[in-house]
Amino acid sequence: MRRQISSLNEWRKLVGVRSTVHWLLIRVGAMLGIGEPKTWRVRPRQVEHALTARLRGSSDMNVFSQIFEVEEYSRLRDLRNVYIVLDLGANVGFSTAYFLSCFPKSRVVAVEPDRGNLAVCRMNLAAYGDRALVLHGAAWSERGRLDLSKGSFGDGRDWAIQVAETRDGGAGDVEAWDVGSLIDMAGGTVVDLLKVDIERAEIAVFGDTSKTWLPRVRNICIELHGPDCEEAFFSALADFDYELEYSGEVTICRNLRVKTTAR
Repeated sequence: MRRQISSLNEWRKLVGVRSTVHWLLIRVGAMLGIGEPKTWRVRPRQVEHALTARLRGSSDMNVFSQIFEVEEYSRLRDLRNVYIVLDLGANVGFSTAYFLSCFPKSRVVAVEPDRGNLAVCRMNLAAYGDRALVLHGAAWSERGRLDLSKGSFGDGRDWAIQVAETRDGGAGDVEAWDVGSLIDMAGGTVVDLLKVDIERAEIAVFGDTSKTWLPRVRNICIELHGPDCEEAFFSALADFDYELEYSGEVTICRNLRVKTTAR
């Protein structure tokens, strides 16, 4: 559930006076039955450019709350020498904008499977130019095609869209890439930050094929969706040392390095 803002003063500090007044008018209108606008354009203090959030039942404001109110990624801000970021499950681009603003020398590859989310993501990242590469597709264990599944996971809204292997020889809805291929597409040999929020696809991503690309990753922040996802993830990291911490629903593994005994 989206955390409620604790005070108008806190909201004002986050988005400014004008946007606070605008948001209050939107909420009052909704309570009076006038209805909400389709979208809201706002610039939270953590990013360089304004963002568009969909309203009218969308999950965009829930994601907004996690990233900009609760600041689940704030513990990553002290990372140094961040040049390549992979944002797997970029949704509408809020997290990508956060990273691009936090790490001004970085380039981010944002991967999102849903066309609706993708359209808003591209809109939100256009101002960052070629620092953001937005891809329509999903991360998986290998390259191929995947089916899109909507409405069957979580609350069924925009932030809970899943991908799955194609059935009965189907052509699939979206392209799939393994993380190693995405690192290559980013133009680097190493990814400095790997952000993962892919609605249980982490089981596939951190399967056996992850051994080929994990040595190319310096830091990971991931939202794990259940005990089996946690087991797959930490099993994949069994041959690595790292500093482990948590921030809200996010698990952070800093400074990955292969264990001496595993080499």
